[in-house]
Amino acid sequence: MSEFDWLVVGAGLTGATLAERIASQLGQSVLVVDRRPHIAGNVYDELDGDGIRVHRYGAHIFHTSSERVWSYLSRFTTWVGYEHRVLASVGGRLVPLPFNLNTLDMLFPAPDAAHLTGLLVNTFGESSRVPVLKLIDHPTPELSELGRFVYDQVFLNYTAKQWGRRPEELDPSVTGRVPVLVSRDDRYFRDKHQALPAEGYTTMVARMLDHPLITVATSTDYAAAASSVKHRRVVYTGPIDEYFSGVYGPLPYRSLRFEHERLPTGPHQPVSVVNYPNEHDYTRILEHRHFAGGSSWAGASTITREYPDEYRPGDNEPFYPLPAEASHQAYRRYADLRDETEPDTVFAGRLAKYRYLDMDQAVNLALQAFDRRICCAVPA
Repeated sequence: MSEFDWLVVGAGLTGATLAERIASQLGQSVLVVDRRPHIAGNVYDELDGDGIRVHRYGAHIFHTSSERVWSYLSRFTTWVGYEHRVLASVGGRLVPLPFNLNTLDMLFPAPDAAHLTGLLVNTFGESSRVPVLKLIDHPTPELSELGRFVYDQVFLNYTAKQWGRRPEELDPSVTGRVPVLVSRDDRYFRDKHQALPAEGYTTMVARMLDHPLITVATSTDYAAAASSVKHRRVVYTGPIDEYFSGVYGPLPYRSLRFEHERLPTGPHQPVSVVNYPNEHDYTRILEHRHFAGGSSWAGASTITREYPDEYRPGDNEPFYPLPAEASHQAYRRYADLRDETEPDTVFAGRLAKYRYLDMDQAVNLALQAFDRRICCAVPA
């Protein structure tokens, strides 16, 4: 029977970060297992037959203001600068998201847009980020009507598709994240560092795992590995309810279905991501060649339609913890059980912690977990 110091469950960004730190900083052996047939988790990408790098599980745009995260990942990749811009189909037009002053100009008659722009600037200040509910509740009728327009045309139906529930059934924070930007900056993110790995996320993660003390086994279930391989400690990044065999019942997640299509020519759309809040069963279309700059459109293009779906254990993947109070209460029961029965197991990542994490947050929390739970707790 093989023997390792650590069993790391999950070969996504969280698992790869912790495995790399354990091996390189502590000099301890690690077996990384993942039930999917590949590493890199949801950031997995690959070149298709036309040489287009396809994000197989939806668009993943790296952005961070954390120098620690940026410096850490830069050990394993060079970067290609990329500033993400998203359009949404509203009223038969493709307009910028988040909703900003340019969007306003495109959807309203010029005199109305100018008047509303003046109200927004004078009320909130230039470059402000105003939650849509704050606008709806504003005593100025024109601002309240604008907030209602954004809520109805951009947020309401998209949310119903994405989560399979109406906004009032979800955490207020979901609506709170929908802003109107008092700005003409069309970028989707504002972080200092915005880029894509030059050779893709899969290559970056492969380099993180390329250490003589790290062994990787894909298409391998945690339970099978745990029973067949000797190990001293575990890092677990999978669904916390699965770890405890669903003793309190399954936690609710949302899943996604991806429909990839090869087109003989492109571009199909002007940017990498176009949202469809009020049309179709899918929420958005990705066109992958844009991630490489889209400088040459000779030949084929690959698009992906993204369909939200209910999570069915064993049939599809859990992508998003459901942001609702009942879900959080159900998770807290598992968190209490974890604290009572598994003090030496390190639970990390969005599924084990039951919270949505951007990529930089996942890496940052993994680095913090290493510092607090592993590095100081386990002698090198």
